[in-house]
Amino acid sequence: MAFDYGKFVSGGVGKQLATALGLPRPTRLRRYKPGASLIPGAVLVAAHGEGAVAGRVRAIVETAGVSVATMPSTSVAAVVVDLTDIEGPADLETLRATVAPALKTMQPTGRIIVIGRPPESATTVEQAAARRAVEGIVRSIGKELRGGSTANTIHVANGAEGGLEAVLRYLLSGRSAYVDAQVFRVDVPVADIAMPEDWDKPLAGKVAVVTGAARGIGASIAEVLARDGATIIAVDIPAAGGPLAEVANRLGGTALQLDVTADDAGAKIVEHALARHGGFDIVVHNAGITRDKLLANMDAERWHSVLDVNLLSILRMNQALVPAIRDGGHIVNVASIAGIAGNRGQTNYGASKAGVIGMTSALAADASVVAKGITVNAVAPGFIETEMTAKVPFATREVGRLMNSLNQGGLPVDVAETIGFFAWDASRGVTGNTIRVCGQMMLGA
Repeated sequence: MAFDYGKFVSGGVGKQLATALGLPRPTRLRRYKPGASLIPGAVLVAAHGEGAVAGRVRAIVETAGVSVATMPSTSVAAVVVDLTDIEGPADLETLRATVAPALKTMQPTGRIIVIGRPPESATTVEQAAARRAVEGIVRSIGKELRGGSTANTIHVANGAEGGLEAVLRYLLSGRSAYVDAQVFRVDVPVADIAMPEDWDKPLAGKVAVVTGAARGIGASIAEVLARDGATIIAVDIPAAGGPLAEVANRLGGTALQLDVTADDAGAKIVEHALARHGGFDIVVHNAGITRDKLLANMDAERWHSVLDVNLLSILRMNQALVPAIRDGGHIVNVASIAGIAGNRGQTNYGASKAGVIGMTSALAADASVVAKGITVNAVAPGFIETEMTAKVPFATREVGRLMNSLNQGGLPVDVAETIGFFAWDASRGVTGNTIRVCGQMMLGA
């Protein structure tokens, strides 16, 4: 069995050594459990200026059955600060004055959430500087937090406040356990966002296509979407037919054996979805491969195979999937931190995943997609504990686990929970986002 630093320092001699030497000890993260409270404690809500958005936050929190605090206390489990009215850098004092004392008494696995306006919509230079400064402050707070706590930013455009509830609920809950120092953009003014009747079943009645669903992160995505109420169409290559059928049968969905690089892959998915389920609402492009080599030794086959599976196949499939997906549907792409920060020996993989990010933002703005009310977002995982990472050399694996603000690797379910959030109809105000699920990696952040 491979050595696991996190388990070693969690008890016994390992714990004693870590304490004596001042070594990091990962905290067990608070992950989502159906039926559990949104957050285990009171939420402190504060604002600069009139605080209209703060009023909305209070109403959301109270509706969820959570207590709202107006002053820091020993029982605060989260802090939400509304900075939508700031005009210049001097106004950032509100953030410091609110968060600094609360950090001293905040419960483990707490949440810091700062809500502001997009910097690009600022009307003065001073306002733009202050709005962008919020992001730097929150990222820095994320690196100071301990006990499995996280800090994130929400940029909500003027008029798009109706889309705030889904993001707020996601960030306060255990669904966002491994998401840290990210910026969520709520910039689509949607007047008729429908909230789910049951927040434990936000995908009730939906049909979701998941590629690469036979194992690992793909199987976890299928499981989370099914748990949240969706019917699953599990897609993977014929060679994975056995485990693919097991996933589909276990979740009460259907399996489709398919090579995503085939020219007619998209058409076959549409045909299967219409024949077996009457259509589909969600597409998760998760299928992917790696063929690592230093660029100096990279042959054409390794290069083209990775780009074909990870990027070109999605572009081809979308030609059939986008026209066929039901209005108001959701497309979620799986990118990677390698597409943001790069990775040694993975120029082909990094190219494909950076391409996925570029495709996500462009498709989200495409006129035909916007006309159908389809959201398009991406998730970029960091170090996630899978069979593949278990085979990584010891030193590299432990660095990958520890080089983030939460001092541990993520789990496949962490990626799946973020994908699930993007697939909610309540998240209709969120599109064109790429969110890293990486625990705030110290490098490439």
